[in-house]
Amino acid sequence: MLIYNLVVRLYALMIHLGTLNKTKARQWVQGRKNWRKKLSKDIAALSLSKKVWVHCASYGEFEQGRPLMEAIRAKHPEYKIVLTFFSPSGYEAFKSWPGADVICYLPLDTRPNARDFLDIVKPQAVVFIKYEFWLNYLFQLRKNNIPTFLVSAVFKSHHPFFKWYGSLFRKSLSTFTELFIQDKESGKLLETIAVKNYQVSGDTRFDRVVEIKENFKPIDYFEKYCTGSKVIIAGSSWPKDEELLINAFIELNDSRLKLVFAPHHVEDKDIRQLENLLTKKQLPYSLYSDGKPDPSKPVLIVNAMGLLNKIYHYANITYIGGGFNSGIHNCLEPAVYLKPVLFYGGSDYHKYNEAVELIEMGVAINIVNPEETPIFIRALLNDEARLSQIREKLEEYFQKKSGTTQKVMAMIKW
Repeated sequence: MLIYNLVVRLYALMIHLGTLNKTKARQWVQGRKNWRKKLSKDIAALSLSKKVWVHCASYGEFEQGRPLMEAIRAKHPEYKIVLTFFSPSGYEAFKSWPGADVICYLPLDTRPNARDFLDIVKPQAVVFIKYEFWLNYLFQLRKNNIPTFLVSAVFKSHHPFFKWYGSLFRKSLSTFTELFIQDKESGKLLETIAVKNYQVSGDTRFDRVVEIKENFKPIDYFEKYCTGSKVIIAGSSWPKDEELLINAFIELNDSRLKLVFAPHHVEDKDIRQLENLLTKKQLPYSLYSDGKPDPSKPVLIVNAMGLLNKIYHYANITYIGGGFNSGIHNCLEPAVYLKPVLFYGGSDYHKYNEAVELIEMGVAINIVNPEETPIFIRALLNDEARLSQIREKLEEYFQKKSGTTQKVMAMIKW
């Protein structure tokens, strides 16, 4: 634990140094200031109610955990939900979400912080979503005999649990009352290290994206901009993704086409970088923030958050960004609308179960050579029979994969 605690404190030091020039680092630090005082006040307002603590690393894990929190609220209205985030990306987006009673940053994983946090919150049960193995918290939870669950987890052979240096992380798995894992392969890996406290239950993200699709309502702006065109929507795009698609769009030279970017970062400097590239390539564009759709412009930049999981409805073809950077983003959000998915994933796409499954089904394409992108797009646009097959396969896929939330709720006992 000594080395682990040193690494945690070094990480915190690096974040503090990052406050000089990084907005997220400043948010990370500021959001944790005087946390004991603020949390004590918020918890006191809940009176003597029973509490469930749910922890999500960031934005994506929140979307994964949301169906479960909503199910807990419906089944146990007497419980209050305390929701924590590690990353500003999640906290800043959902700090006002009405589905939780207290929302805050997770204090740094030190022994005093873990002890004090649990003494203040006094949860009856704890749920971690997918990842996040904070060892001081986990060992303190076991010491306090608090039921603790990991939901929608995936284990891969490159994870530290399965390495010679991972003994401490292996021990942390025994702190969980139950591990609810996504697939049998994760179970087989856990068996190799003698971990038995798991259930194969699936991924709650399927329930969330199905819910979003079922509650879709037309968005006037995109109805006006997209109607009558073939639309490529690039979700969570980064600069290299944007350059790839712009080059492909120019080569396609198809007046029927529109290209919609929903960048991963929508800060002014990031949007300006995309605007400069479009100007350099002489592609007319408009900004969503201008407020009035301009169908005469072939490119649209959606410089706002919270729209992507809805606007995929308007796509003929989707592209998922992130493959040039830390890893591809959410493939399920576009796929639930029964649309083909493209991404540049290299060999790293194997880290994502849904990406592997979608490729195996023939409904997604991993772009290895960027120059082939216009070939893939043209082939899809001109093959209605293939698009029909994709729709049928995806419809069956989501029918089969949804329902994890109900499975987990039926198995959780506290």
